[in-house]
Amino acid sequence: MKRLMKGNDAIIHGALMGGATHFFGYPITPASEIAHAAALYFTKAGRTFLQAESEVAAANMLLGAGGSGVRCMTASSSPGIALMSEALSYIAGSEVPAVIVDVQRAGPGLGNIWPEQGDYNMVVKGGGNGCYKNIVLAPNSAQEMASCGYNAFELAEKYRCTVFIMADAYIGQMMEPVQFPNEVKKAPRHDWALYADKGSRENLISSIFMNGPLMSAHNDKLQKKYAKIEEEIVDYEEFFIDDAEYVLVAYGISSRICLTAARELRKAGVKIGLLRPKTLFPFPTKRIAELSNKVKKMMVLELSNGQMAVDVDLAVQGKVPVIKYNWYGGMVPSVAEAIESIKKDI
Repeated sequence: MKRLMKGNDAIIHGALMGGATHFFGYPITPASEIAHAAALYFTKAGRTFLQAESEVAAANMLLGAGGSGVRCMTASSSPGIALMSEALSYIAGSEVPAVIVDVQRAGPGLGNIWPEQGDYNMVVKGGGNGCYKNIVLAPNSAQEMASCGYNAFELAEKYRCTVFIMADAYIGQMMEPVQFPNEVKKAPRHDWALYADKGSRENLISSIFMNGPLMSAHNDKLQKKYAKIEEEIVDYEEFFIDDAEYVLVAYGISSRICLTAARELRKAGVKIGLLRPKTLFPFPTKRIAELSNKVKKMMVLELSNGQMAVDVDLAVQGKVPVIKYNWYGGMVPSVAEAIESIKKDI
């Protein structure tokens, strides 16, 4: 049976079904409902909710709890995620699994509470210090918020890394029907974790290596892991691609605007398609490169100054023009406005 709920609520229900046992968070608009839902439903399920004194504290709690083998998560919005960056780098360097939800809002600075996609560079490119990557999932519906919450912990544990679920204020706030799975997952016992028992006493969770060769070897290990992730879990969705002369690339709420725009333009005889990245890291670089051999233009619509468009540019390697349509500051185009902009380049 489907339930009508906000994306921010759906992700907590999905995470609980996915085996989450600990939520550490600090409320911030437009992500506050995630903490509110966690406070209600984690405790009702006999699990742990703790409102931290700050986003910095919440992220450090992930490091401690994740190192003990539990399935833990936090959620915030853009400036809150920025505050977490040091701890998130420690988590990545320590190879501790953790799930972080970012419901993006306009910036820079405090900005405003309206939707934006300006966290792409911060989240997809790492954010904190050092050479690390996050797996980044990009839901575009309340259903996908639930599904990402359900599946994220297994990804985090498989690769021992941070998994970001990067939404935006629209995806977090809109209400849609959501279907949940029947199975409730549980975390397995990990041979690397600290369980406060004799069997795990020798395990060490740390990101510090006190000489160059050891630090270099650890970084090399991490880069090989990220390369493996790029080979194994890249995910995307395509619409009207077979005969497309133009391809839109968009994620999150932008992809929904683009899909409707593509349908309308198709009715007018324009051969246009849509590629929606469902993972931002790993990015569908190879598929975009393939499409650049067949189309006239790639068109990137995002609620930022063109941060994802840089990755499309790199994938295309100059074979075709990459046209950028950018809105920011909380301004979101209507379908009509998107179509008007696209028509100028066809």
